Amino acid sequence: MSTTKHIEPCLVFADQAGNIYDHPDLLMLCRRGSELTLPRPDELIPLPEDSEFFLLPGRSALGLDPETGQVEELGEADELAVAVFASPAHTLSASAAYNTRPGAPILPLFAYGAVGFYEGRFYVCARRVDQDRRQEFASIPRERIEKGARKLLAELPLNRLVRHLTSCALTYGCPAAKNLSLGRFEAPLPTSRTCNARCVGCISHQPEDSGFPSTQNRIGFKPTDKEIIEVMRRHQSKERRPIYSFGQGCEGEPLTEAALIAAAVSKFRKGGGTGTVNVNTNASLPGTLPGLKEAGVDSIRVSLNSVRKGPYEAYYRPNGYQFEDVLQSIRTAKDAGMFVSLNLLYFPGVTDCENEWDALSALVDETKLDFIQLRNLNLDPELAMSLVGGFDHGPCMGLANFMKRLKKANPHLGFGYFNPYLEPGGA
Repeated sequence: MSTTKHIEPCLVFADQAGNIYDHPDLLMLCRRGSELTLPRPDELIPLPEDSEFFLLPGRSALGLDPETGQVEELGEADELAVAVFASPAHTLSASAAYNTRPGAPILPLFAYGAVGFYEGRFYVCARRVDQDRRQEFASIPRERIEKGARKLLAELPLNRLVRHLTSCALTYGCPAAKNLSLGRFEAPLPTSRTCNARCVGCISHQPEDSGFPSTQNRIGFKPTDKEIIEVMRRHQSKERRPIYSFGQGCEGEPLTEAALIAAAVSKFRKGGGTGTVNVNTNASLPGTLPGLKEAGVDSIRVSLNSVRKGPYEAYYRPNGYQFEDVLQSIRTAKDAGMFVSLNLLYFPGVTDCENEWDALSALVDETKLDFIQLRNLNLDPELAMSLVGGFDHGPCMGLANFMKRLKKANPHLGFGYFNPYLEPGGA
Protein backbone atom coordinates (compact mmCIF):
# COMPACT_ATOMS: atom_id res chain seq x y z
CA MET A 1 0.00 0.00 0.00
CA SER A 2 1.55 3.32 -1.08
CA THR A 3 1.68 6.31 1.21
CA THR A 4 2.31 9.99 0.57
CA LYS A 5 5.92 10.90 1.25
CA HIS A 6 6.25 12.87 4.47
CA ILE A 7 8.36 15.96 4.03
CA GLU A 8 9.55 18.56 6.51
CA PRO A 9 10.62 21.72 4.67
CA CYS A 10 13.13 23.96 6.36
CA LEU A 11 12.73 27.64 7.07
CA VAL A 12 13.71 30.07 4.33
CA PHE A 13 14.76 33.67 4.86
CA ALA A 14 16.42 36.44 2.85
CA ASP A 15 19.02 39.15 3.16
CA GLN A 16 18.46 42.81 2.31
CA ALA A 17 19.74 42.21 -1.25
CA GLY A 18 17.03 39.66 -1.94
CA ASN A 19 19.13 36.51 -1.72
CA ILE A 20 17.10 33.62 -0.31
CA TYR A 21 18.62 31.02 2.02
CA ASP A 22 17.42 27.81 3.62
CA HIS A 23 18.11 27.42 7.33
CA PRO A 24 20.20 24.38 8.27
CA ASP A 25 18.42 23.65 11.56
CA LEU A 26 14.95 25.23 11.73
CA LEU A 27 11.76 23.88 10.19
CA MET A 28 9.21 25.87 8.20
CA LEU A 29 6.32 27.28 10.19
CA CYS A 30 3.09 28.80 8.89
CA ARG A 31 0.28 30.92 10.27
CA ARG A 32 -3.49 30.42 10.23
CA GLY A 33 -5.20 33.44 11.67
CA SER A 34 -3.28 34.08 14.90
CA GLU A 35 -2.04 30.49 15.26
CA LEU A 36 1.53 29.38 14.49
CA THR A 37 1.79 25.78 13.35
CA LEU A 38 3.67 23.30 11.22
CA PRO A 39 2.22 22.76 7.71
CA ARG A 40 -0.39 20.02 7.38
CA PRO A 41 1.00 17.00 5.50
CA ASP A 42 -1.68 17.27 2.79
CA GLU A 43 -1.18 20.95 1.94
CA LEU A 44 2.46 21.18 0.84
CA ILE A 45 2.93 21.33 -2.91
CA PRO A 46 5.99 22.22 -5.03
CA LEU A 47 5.99 25.95 -5.71
CA PRO A 48 4.00 26.43 -8.94
CA GLU A 49 5.51 28.12 -11.95
CA ASP A 50 4.63 31.82 -12.27
CA SER A 51 4.59 32.27 -8.48
CA GLU A 52 6.29 35.32 -6.97
CA PHE A 53 8.58 35.70 -3.97
CA PHE A 54 8.20 38.60 -1.53
CA LEU A 55 10.71 39.92 0.96
CA LEU A 56 8.82 41.15 4.01
CA PRO A 57 10.39 44.41 5.20
CA GLY A 58 10.69 44.87 8.95
CA ARG A 59 9.67 41.26 9.60
CA SER A 60 11.72 38.45 11.14
CA ALA A 61 11.38 34.87 9.94
CA LEU A 62 10.10 32.31 12.44
CA GLY A 63 11.02 28.62 12.42
CA LEU A 64 10.66 25.59 14.66
CA ASP A 65 13.62 23.97 16.39
CA PRO A 66 12.82 20.24 16.06
CA GLU A 67 15.13 19.38 18.96
CA THR A 68 13.47 21.63 21.54
CA GLY A 69 10.03 22.14 19.99
CA GLN A 70 10.48 25.89 20.45
CA VAL A 71 9.73 28.66 17.97
CA GLU A 72 12.90 30.54 17.08
CA GLU A 73 13.17 34.03 15.55
CA LEU A 74 15.92 35.11 13.17
CA GLY A 75 16.45 38.51 14.72
CA GLU A 76 19.42 39.95 12.86
CA ALA A 77 18.67 43.21 11.04
CA ASP A 78 19.75 41.81 7.67
CA GLU A 79 17.59 38.66 8.01
CA LEU A 80 14.10 39.08 6.56
CA ALA A 81 11.05 36.86 6.37
CA VAL A 82 10.01 35.54 2.95
CA ALA A 83 6.56 34.79 1.52
CA VAL A 84 5.16 33.75 -1.85
CA PHE A 85 2.18 34.71 -3.96
CA ALA A 86 1.10 31.43 -5.57
CA SER A 87 0.30 31.63 -9.27
CA PRO A 88 -3.34 32.04 -10.33
CA ALA A 89 -5.54 28.92 -9.97
CA HIS A 90 -3.92 28.19 -6.58
CA THR A 91 -5.43 29.07 -3.20
CA LEU A 92 -3.11 29.59 -0.25
CA SER A 93 -3.94 27.43 2.75
CA ALA A 94 -1.56 29.13 5.20
CA SER A 95 0.18 32.48 5.56
CA ALA A 96 3.87 33.12 6.17
CA ALA A 97 5.07 32.97 9.77
CA TYR A 98 6.98 36.03 10.93
CA ASN A 99 7.39 38.53 13.73
CA THR A 100 6.85 42.20 12.91
CA ARG A 101 9.52 44.57 14.17
CA PRO A 102 8.74 48.10 15.46
CA GLY A 103 8.21 50.60 12.64
CA ALA A 104 7.59 47.98 9.94
CA PRO A 105 5.48 49.27 7.02
CA ILE A 106 2.10 47.81 6.09
CA LEU A 107 2.52 45.20 3.38
CA PRO A 108 1.22 45.96 -0.14
CA LEU A 109 -1.99 44.41 -1.47
CA PHE A 110 -0.94 40.82 -2.11
CA ALA A 111 -1.43 37.47 -0.40
CA TYR A 112 1.55 36.19 1.60
CA GLY A 113 1.81 32.41 1.52
CA ALA A 114 4.02 30.25 3.71
CA VAL A 115 7.02 28.82 1.84
CA GLY A 116 9.79 26.37 2.77
CA PHE A 117 12.61 24.40 1.15
CA TYR A 118 13.14 20.63 0.93
CA GLU A 119 15.58 18.55 -1.12
CA GLY A 120 16.30 21.19 -3.73
CA ARG A 121 12.74 22.52 -4.15
CA PHE A 122 10.57 25.23 -2.69
CA TYR A 123 7.23 24.16 -1.24
CA VAL A 124 4.17 26.26 -0.51
CA CYS A 125 1.03 25.70 1.56
CA ALA A 126 -1.58 25.83 -1.21
CA ARG A 127 -3.98 23.84 -3.33
CA ARG A 128 -4.70 24.03 -7.06
CA VAL A 129 -8.44 24.68 -7.25
CA ASP A 130 -8.81 25.23 -11.01
CA GLN A 131 -7.15 23.32 -13.87
CA ASP A 132 -7.70 26.20 -16.31
CA ARG A 133 -4.40 27.73 -17.42
CA ARG A 134 -6.05 31.06 -18.15
CA GLN A 135 -3.55 33.27 -16.37
CA GLU A 136 -0.30 31.42 -16.98
CA PHE A 137 2.09 33.44 -19.11
CA ALA A 138 5.52 31.92 -18.44
CA SER A 139 5.69 30.40 -21.94
CA ILE A 140 4.34 33.51 -23.70
CA PRO A 141 6.97 36.10 -24.71
CA ARG A 142 6.18 39.68 -23.78
CA GLU A 143 6.71 40.58 -27.44
CA ARG A 144 3.67 38.51 -28.36
CA ILE A 145 1.50 40.39 -25.85
CA GLU A 146 2.85 43.72 -27.09
CA LYS A 147 2.16 42.72 -30.69
CA GLY A 148 -1.41 41.76 -29.79
CA ALA A 149 -1.94 45.04 -27.97
CA ARG A 150 -0.65 47.05 -30.93
CA LYS A 151 -2.92 45.14 -33.30
CA LEU A 152 -5.94 45.74 -31.06
CA LEU A 153 -5.14 49.46 -30.94
CA ALA A 154 -4.75 49.57 -34.72
CA GLU A 155 -8.12 47.89 -35.24
CA LEU A 156 -9.99 50.17 -32.79
CA PRO A 157 -7.90 53.35 -32.60
CA LEU A 158 -10.70 55.60 -31.32
CA ASN A 159 -11.95 53.23 -28.65
CA ARG A 160 -11.02 54.60 -25.20
CA LEU A 161 -11.73 51.26 -23.54
CA VAL A 162 -9.16 49.61 -25.79
CA ARG A 163 -6.58 52.28 -24.95
CA HIS A 164 -7.24 51.82 -21.24
CA LEU A 165 -7.01 48.01 -21.36
CA THR A 166 -3.89 47.84 -23.49
CA SER A 167 -2.25 50.20 -21.00
CA CYS A 168 -3.36 47.85 -18.20
CA ALA A 169 -1.74 44.95 -20.06
CA LEU A 170 1.56 46.65 -20.78
CA THR A 171 1.95 48.90 -17.73
CA TYR A 172 0.41 46.94 -14.87
CA GLY A 173 0.67 43.42 -16.29
CA CYS A 174 -3.04 42.80 -15.70
CA PRO A 175 -3.68 39.14 -16.65
CA ALA A 176 -7.19 39.83 -17.96
CA ALA A 177 -5.97 42.69 -20.15
CA LYS A 178 -3.07 40.58 -21.42
CA ASN A 179 -5.53 37.87 -22.44
CA LEU A 180 -7.61 40.44 -24.29
CA SER A 181 -4.50 41.49 -26.21
CA LEU A 182 -3.87 37.84 -27.01
CA GLY A 183 -7.49 37.33 -28.08
CA ARG A 184 -8.18 34.49 -25.69
CA PHE A 185 -10.31 33.42 -22.73
CA GLU A 186 -12.05 36.28 -20.86
CA ALA A 187 -12.45 39.89 -22.02
CA PRO A 188 -12.40 42.52 -19.25
CA LEU A 189 -14.97 45.31 -19.61
CA PRO A 190 -14.49 47.99 -16.93
CA THR A 191 -17.31 50.54 -16.90
CA SER A 192 -17.70 52.19 -13.50
CA ARG A 193 -15.75 55.11 -12.06
CA THR A 194 -17.49 55.00 -8.68
CA CYS A 195 -18.10 52.48 -5.93
CA ASN A 196 -20.56 52.13 -3.06
CA ALA A 197 -18.12 50.21 -0.84
CA ARG A 198 -14.83 51.25 0.73
CA CYS A 199 -13.05 47.90 0.76
CA VAL A 200 -9.93 47.90 2.90
CA GLY A 201 -8.12 45.96 0.16
CA CYS A 202 -9.39 47.91 -2.85
CA ILE A 203 -6.71 47.74 -5.55
CA SER A 204 -7.87 50.74 -7.57
CA HIS A 205 -8.55 53.38 -4.92
CA GLN A 206 -6.92 53.97 -1.55
CA PRO A 207 -7.05 57.02 0.73
CA GLU A 208 -3.72 58.70 1.29
CA ASP A 209 -3.57 57.55 4.92
CA SER A 210 -4.11 53.85 4.15
CA GLY A 211 -0.39 53.06 4.34
CA PHE A 212 -0.21 51.32 0.98
CA PRO A 213 -0.73 52.38 -2.65
CA SER A 214 -3.34 51.21 -5.12
CA THR A 215 -1.87 48.62 -7.47
CA GLN A 216 -3.92 49.74 -10.48
CA ASN A 217 -5.38 53.01 -11.74
CA ARG A 218 -9.18 53.20 -11.74
CA ILE A 219 -10.81 53.92 -15.07
CA GLY A 220 -11.27 57.68 -15.49
CA PHE A 221 -14.12 57.75 -18.00
CA LYS A 222 -17.48 56.16 -18.68
CA PRO A 223 -17.32 54.11 -21.89
CA THR A 224 -20.17 54.25 -24.37
CA ASP A 225 -22.22 51.21 -25.26
CA LYS A 226 -20.60 51.38 -28.71
CA GLU A 227 -17.10 51.12 -27.22
CA ILE A 228 -18.15 48.17 -25.07
CA ILE A 229 -19.79 46.35 -27.99
CA GLU A 230 -16.73 46.87 -30.20
CA VAL A 231 -14.53 45.12 -27.64
CA MET A 232 -17.05 42.29 -27.22
CA ARG A 233 -17.37 41.70 -30.96
CA ARG A 234 -13.66 41.77 -31.49
CA HIS A 235 -13.11 39.27 -28.68
CA GLN A 236 -15.85 37.02 -30.09
CA SER A 237 -14.01 36.96 -33.42
CA LYS A 238 -10.85 35.63 -31.71
CA GLU A 239 -12.05 33.22 -29.02
CA ARG A 240 -14.16 30.09 -29.66
CA ARG A 241 -15.61 30.09 -26.11
CA PRO A 242 -15.67 33.79 -25.23
CA ILE A 243 -16.36 35.18 -21.79
CA TYR A 244 -17.02 38.90 -21.24
CA SER A 245 -16.75 40.24 -17.71
CA PHE A 246 -17.86 43.57 -16.32
CA GLY A 247 -16.39 44.41 -12.93
CA GLN A 248 -12.59 44.58 -12.96
CA GLY A 249 -9.89 45.57 -10.51
CA CYS A 250 -9.45 48.88 -12.34
CA GLU A 251 -12.99 50.12 -11.68
CA GLY A 252 -15.63 50.69 -9.04
CA GLU A 253 -18.89 48.77 -8.68
CA PRO A 254 -20.39 47.78 -12.07
CA LEU A 255 -23.98 47.61 -10.83
CA THR A 256 -23.88 51.39 -10.44
CA GLU A 257 -23.70 51.37 -14.26
CA ALA A 258 -26.34 48.66 -14.72
CA ALA A 259 -28.27 50.70 -17.32
CA LEU A 260 -25.17 51.09 -19.49
CA ILE A 261 -24.29 47.40 -19.17
CA ALA A 262 -27.85 46.35 -20.03
CA ALA A 263 -27.93 48.60 -23.10
CA ALA A 264 -24.60 47.29 -24.39
CA VAL A 265 -25.35 43.64 -23.76
CA SER A 266 -28.83 43.87 -25.27
CA LYS A 267 -27.45 45.38 -28.50
CA PHE A 268 -24.65 42.83 -28.57
CA ARG A 269 -27.10 39.95 -28.22
CA LYS A 270 -29.51 41.37 -30.79
CA GLY A 271 -26.60 41.62 -33.21
CA GLY A 272 -25.86 37.91 -32.86
CA GLY A 273 -23.39 38.14 -29.97
CA THR A 274 -22.57 34.79 -28.36
CA GLY A 275 -20.61 33.68 -25.32
CA THR A 276 -20.92 34.07 -21.56
CA VAL A 277 -21.61 37.57 -20.25
CA ASN A 278 -20.69 37.92 -16.59
CA VAL A 279 -20.71 40.69 -13.99
CA ASN A 280 -18.21 40.65 -11.12
CA THR A 281 -19.97 42.58 -8.38
CA ASN A 282 -20.36 43.34 -4.70
CA ALA A 283 -24.07 42.50 -5.23
CA SER A 284 -25.23 45.65 -3.51
CA LEU A 285 -28.14 46.49 -5.83
CA PRO A 286 -30.45 43.47 -6.18
CA GLY A 287 -33.07 45.46 -8.09
CA THR A 288 -30.75 45.77 -11.11
CA LEU A 289 -30.36 42.04 -11.70
CA PRO A 290 -33.63 41.05 -13.43
CA GLY A 291 -33.04 43.75 -16.06
CA LEU A 292 -29.49 42.57 -16.64
CA LYS A 293 -30.70 39.00 -17.09
CA GLU A 294 -33.33 40.16 -19.57
CA ALA A 295 -30.65 42.05 -21.52
CA GLY A 296 -28.56 38.90 -21.89
CA VAL A 297 -26.25 38.71 -18.85
CA ASP A 298 -25.72 35.05 -17.94
CA SER A 299 -23.92 35.12 -14.61
CA ILE A 300 -22.77 37.16 -11.65
CA ARG A 301 -19.78 36.63 -9.39
CA VAL A 302 -20.42 37.98 -5.91
CA SER A 303 -17.35 39.18 -4.04
CA LEU A 304 -17.28 38.62 -0.28
CA ASN A 305 -14.86 37.67 2.46
CA SER A 306 -17.47 36.19 4.78
CA VAL A 307 -21.11 35.14 4.80
CA ARG A 308 -21.52 36.72 8.22
CA LYS A 309 -22.53 40.34 8.60
CA GLY A 310 -19.85 41.44 11.09
CA PRO A 311 -16.72 40.23 9.27
CA TYR A 312 -18.19 41.22 5.91
CA GLU A 313 -18.93 44.82 6.85
CA ALA A 314 -15.59 45.20 8.66
CA TYR A 315 -13.77 44.60 5.37
CA TYR A 316 -16.18 45.98 2.71
CA ARG A 317 -17.42 48.98 4.70
CA PRO A 318 -20.65 49.39 2.67
CA ASN A 319 -21.73 52.90 1.75
CA GLY A 320 -25.43 52.99 0.90
CA TYR A 321 -26.21 49.28 1.12
CA GLN A 322 -26.18 46.53 3.74
CA PHE A 323 -24.96 42.98 3.95
CA GLU A 324 -28.57 41.84 3.66
CA ASP A 325 -28.68 43.33 0.14
CA VAL A 326 -25.83 41.04 -0.88
CA LEU A 327 -27.76 37.98 0.25
CA GLN A 328 -30.88 39.24 -1.50
CA SER A 329 -28.94 39.73 -4.74
CA ILE A 330 -27.89 36.09 -4.67
CA ARG A 331 -31.50 35.02 -4.23
CA THR A 332 -32.74 37.42 -6.91
CA ALA A 333 -30.12 36.30 -9.43
CA LYS A 334 -30.93 32.64 -8.90
CA ASP A 335 -34.67 33.34 -9.18
CA ALA A 336 -33.99 35.13 -12.48
CA GLY A 337 -32.15 32.09 -13.84
CA MET A 338 -28.60 33.39 -13.56
CA PHE A 339 -25.53 31.30 -12.82
CA VAL A 340 -24.19 32.56 -9.46
CA SER A 341 -20.60 32.28 -8.28
CA LEU A 342 -19.05 33.56 -5.09
CA ASN A 343 -15.69 35.27 -5.25
CA LEU A 344 -14.74 34.08 -1.78
CA LEU A 345 -11.71 36.01 -0.56
CA TYR A 346 -10.03 33.19 1.29
CA PHE A 347 -7.98 33.98 4.40
CA PRO A 348 -6.41 30.95 6.14
CA GLY A 349 -7.39 30.58 9.77
CA VAL A 350 -10.61 32.55 9.29
CA THR A 351 -12.46 31.41 6.17
CA ASP A 352 -11.77 27.74 6.95
CA CYS A 353 -13.24 27.88 10.45
CA GLU A 354 -16.39 26.20 11.72
CA ASN A 355 -18.61 29.25 12.17
CA GLU A 356 -17.68 30.63 8.75
CA TRP A 357 -18.30 27.21 7.19
CA ASP A 358 -21.70 26.89 8.86
CA ALA A 359 -22.89 30.24 7.47
CA LEU A 360 -21.56 29.55 3.98
CA SER A 361 -22.98 26.04 3.77
CA ALA A 362 -26.39 27.28 4.91
CA LEU A 363 -26.39 29.96 2.18
CA VAL A 364 -25.41 27.46 -0.51
CA ASP A 365 -28.12 25.06 0.67
CA GLU A 366 -30.76 27.78 0.73
CA THR A 367 -30.03 29.48 -2.58
CA LYS A 368 -28.44 26.62 -4.56
CA LEU A 369 -25.79 29.05 -5.80
CA ASP A 370 -23.62 27.30 -8.34
CA PHE A 371 -19.92 27.89 -7.87
CA ILE A 372 -17.28 29.16 -5.45
CA GLN A 373 -14.11 30.80 -6.69
CA LEU A 374 -11.49 30.47 -3.99
CA ARG A 375 -9.46 33.63 -4.49
CA ASN A 376 -6.83 34.74 -1.98
CA LEU A 377 -7.49 37.75 0.25
CA ASN A 378 -4.85 40.24 -0.88
CA LEU A 379 -4.11 42.07 2.36
CA ASP A 380 -1.41 42.34 4.99
CA PRO A 381 -2.25 39.36 7.26
CA GLU A 382 -1.90 41.40 10.45
CA LEU A 383 -4.16 44.11 9.07
CA ALA A 384 -6.68 41.43 8.10
CA MET A 385 -6.62 40.03 11.63
CA SER A 386 -7.10 43.49 13.09
CA LEU A 387 -10.33 43.74 11.07
CA VAL A 388 -11.85 40.29 11.60
CA GLY A 389 -9.85 38.67 14.38
CA GLY A 390 -12.27 39.83 17.06
CA PHE A 391 -15.16 37.79 15.67
CA ASP A 392 -15.72 34.21 16.84
CA HIS A 393 -14.83 32.10 13.80
CA GLY A 394 -14.61 28.76 15.60
CA PRO A 395 -11.98 26.00 15.24
CA CYS A 396 -9.96 25.84 12.02
CA MET A 397 -10.40 22.83 9.70
CA GLY A 398 -7.96 23.67 6.87
CA LEU A 399 -8.62 24.30 3.18
CA ALA A 400 -8.82 20.65 2.10
CA ASN A 401 -11.40 19.75 4.76
CA PHE A 402 -13.27 22.99 4.11
CA MET A 403 -13.76 22.08 0.45
CA LYS A 404 -14.46 18.40 1.11
CA ARG A 405 -17.14 19.08 3.68
CA LEU A 406 -18.77 21.82 1.61
CA LYS A 407 -18.96 19.55 -1.43
CA LYS A 408 -20.38 16.68 0.61
CA ALA A 409 -23.07 18.92 2.08
CA ASN A 410 -23.86 20.50 -1.32
CA PRO A 411 -23.07 17.97 -4.10
CA HIS A 412 -24.14 20.35 -6.90
CA LEU A 413 -21.52 22.95 -5.94
CA GLY A 414 -18.50 23.60 -8.14
CA PHE A 415 -15.13 25.01 -7.13
CA GLY A 416 -12.62 26.98 -9.16
CA TYR A 417 -10.66 30.18 -9.50
CA PHE A 418 -11.93 31.69 -12.76
CA ASN A 419 -15.32 32.59 -14.21
CA PRO A 420 -16.49 29.50 -16.10
CA TYR A 421 -17.66 29.50 -19.70
CA LEU A 422 -21.33 28.48 -19.71
CA GLU A 423 -22.51 26.33 -22.55
CA PRO A 424 -25.54 27.84 -24.36
CA GLY A 425 -28.71 26.96 -22.51
CA GLY A 426 -26.77 25.72 -19.49
CA ALA A 427 -27.04 28.71 -17.20
